[in-house]
Amino acid sequence: MAGSFTTRRQFLGSSTAVILAAALPMPALALTGREAEGLVNSAVADINRIISSGASVNSMVNSFAGVFDRYADTAYVAAFALGNSGRSASESQRRAFSNAFSGYLANKYGRRFNEFAGGQITVQGSRTVNNYIEVQTIADLPGQSPFRVDFHVSDRTGRPAFFNLIVEGVNMLISERTEIGAMLDARGGNLDALIRDLG
Repeated sequence: MAGSFTTRRQFLGSSTAVILAAALPMPALALTGREAEGLVNSAVADINRIISSGASVNSMVNSFAGVFDRYADTAYVAAFALGNSGRSASESQRRAFSNAFSGYLANKYGRRFNEFAGGQITVQGSRTVNNYIEVQTIADLPGQSPFRVDFHVSDRTGRPAFFNLIVEGVNMLISERTEIGAMLDARGGNLDALIRDLG
């Protein structure tokens, strides 16, 4: 049990399991729980198809890039991950980082979702939390106890999109902010170098 728990936590990194309020403002929620669940059901159906396809890892990563393009608000995740460093960046740097980060995100989580091969993700329900909707799902993987994966969904962009994942309390937004911050520190705060390396 301890080993499988560690593996699951590594799915999104080893950051603290504290859910912080999003640093970027969101408008009042117009999205319904049914709409949010519909989005996640569609995303999960695509994920399940990819992980059961038997395709190569690289092919799966490319497919996951399409999933993020269709269903995720990657621009929001990128801005959150960059944090305070984004305030001093130029508009062109922020745009370049967002584009590079989108590819990095698809590659990273596409490879990790590949670990779900032979399993299924099933939507269980949803609830409104402040200015977004949390859609709860259960991941059932071979040889492991089922575990919870929550999608945070908003319509801030004018369309429903998920902007965060919580896997057994591990928060993607916080994990990525921590990791991107460490990567930026390792480059002496040089954002252009980080953008090149992410690309």
